[in-house]
Amino acid sequence: MPALLVPGEPVPVRLMNTVWADRAGLHDDLASADDLRAWLAATGGPEDRAEVPVDGGDLERFRRLRDALRRLAAFQTADEREAAISPTREVSRAVEDVNEAMALVPALPLLEVRGGVLGRRAAVEADAAARRLSSVAIQAVELFTGSGRDLLRACHGPGCVLYFVKDHPRREWCSGGCGNRARAARHYARRREERDGSRSS
Repeated sequence: MPALLVPGEPVPVRLMNTVWADRAGLHDDLASADDLRAWLAATGGPEDRAEVPVDGGDLERFRRLRDALRRLAAFQTADEREAAISPTREVSRAVEDVNEAMALVPALPLLEVRGGVLGRRAAVEADAAARRLSSVAIQAVELFTGSGRDLLRACHGPGCVLYFVKDHPRREWCSGGCGNRARAARHYARRREERDGSRSS
């Protein structure tokens, strides 16, 4: 299930979820610059509808931010799923990576006079990919430290490696599919216990 099919999550979670799993194993939705372009188009707001030019360096920066966010999400949610954690990243390094991405384009604008009119401009001139990277990092800081920080969850559906924000009190899974698989697994486990119990008596 490609992560682009779970569109309701905040953008940092959607970036984390570009790593996903199925019975064939782990998959990476950011394997190429074209994949990154498609992801940026799918996650941008109305002002971001234009195609963002990206190259291999941008891909590496987004993948590094994604790995950092996944490591921080694992830390935040006490997630112990082996496949969900980026094994080479420690929390302190992940924090550095997020801060580095935010610093590419400072969030605060500068005031200027242009053509006799007051306006604002970015503190640092940056290309569209760098602006989007910085924006995702800034949103991630709010996700991890804001008032809803305790709503971030690791999905414990069978074989799942995704994260989600618990936007409803009864929500336990990243998607209905994971919920169905978890219920089916519980059902089969109960049936097996019943069968094993009847054999031993």
